[in-house]
Amino acid sequence: MTKKRKAEKRVVFANWKMNPTSLSQAKRLFLDVRTGLGKKFSETEVIIASPMPYLNELQSLAPSGRIKLAAQDVYHEKSGAFTGEVSLPMLKSVGVGYVLVGHSEKRAAGETDLDVYKNVQAVVAGKTVAVICVGEKSRDRDGNYFGVVEAQIKSALKDLKPTELKYIMIAYEPIWAISSVDKSRVATPEDIQEMKLFIQKVLSDCFSRSAANRVPILYGGSVNKKNAEELISKGDVDGFLVGGASLRATEFLGIINIVENYVKTA
Repeated sequence: MTKKRKAEKRVVFANWKMNPTSLSQAKRLFLDVRTGLGKKFSETEVIIASPMPYLNELQSLAPSGRIKLAAQDVYHEKSGAFTGEVSLPMLKSVGVGYVLVGHSEKRAAGETDLDVYKNVQAVVAGKTVAVICVGEKSRDRDGNYFGVVEAQIKSALKDLKPTELKYIMIAYEPIWAISSVDKSRVATPEDIQEMKLFIQKVLSDCFSRSAANRVPILYGGSVNKKNAEELISKGDVDGFLVGGASLRATEFLGIINIVENYVKTA
């Protein structure tokens, strides 16, 4: 009888975006998640990307590192006359170990593939994990959207060495499936699995199959307690990038619980 391979850990990544509106609310939400986690969830890596003003305070609330901290953005220079920007050394000084790069909202605001490339280079050079967001605005019958995602990945990972992929996660977020864009459209598990396989092929072509298999691929797009089980099991992703649902502790913990149970029974 073949021995069943132990499932790898999965990732549940919260992107709070520009929420909550006060530090006291952010601390309360963080503590509610921390209390709910306890020591029950051993197979799921939990990461929270809060607004930058809250990061230092939240670091003090996570002394065990059970909840990892992430930033929602970064600027590629280490220091200088760049008003309003925040560098990786600054983020690391307040406990950040992960950085979202190329989020669809940043791209929509004017961030280019070159900007994403520079930011990935800075994050990886600083031995921090870059969570690179990729995804198409719309889908067409000819499958041209695959080319969009491929171009985003190749541009972001240009010049990286295979050994540096340990500092990379890919978050697939089809813009058309985000609830704030169009509440009537959702990505099916089949859509997600198909794109995961395509992303792995792109990574394999750029590096190698073994290197590609080590890069976690997350899904982000209206993830909630109702659809998480189907998305993780049939979509075959390595975890989720959760937006609005991460702002409600019970909802977010419910998603984590679903992922945890899936890993333990896989």
